[in-house]
Amino acid sequence: MNADKNTPRKKGFTQVCVWPGTSGVPDDLPGFTQFFVDEFKTRVQFLEEIVTAPDHDARGRPVPKTGGRTDVFFAVHKDDIGHFAVPRFKIGVRWIEDVLDNEAFRTPEHSIYPTRVVDYRTW
Repeated sequence: MNADKNTPRKKGFTQVCVWPGTSGVPDDLPGFTQFFVDEFKTRVQFLEEIVTAPDHDARGRPVPKTGGRTDVFFAVHKDDIGHFAVPRFKIGVRWIEDVLDNEAFRTPEHSIYPTRVVDYRTW
């Protein structure tokens, strides 16, 4: 994975999700995808893990002791979005659009994610 580019999604994998505070997925990709099939009957494509940058306060200053969390980005197959939409909350998975829209004091230079992740949005 090139840290300067988003991972291309396979055909049909349209909705990108963020699973905060999760790591180690590349070490067990088959286990990761099988977990979603077993628990949610949902097909997923692992995209990448991103280590977050620090949060910023209202003045744009980094907040001490924030950042450094590993978040997993993955895509859900378009045919599985409807039945995954509510159950995903039990493990803390969020749509990328909600994550980006709800970042406190978000400006591109103060996001906890690389600016490029906005291209994962579909709506």
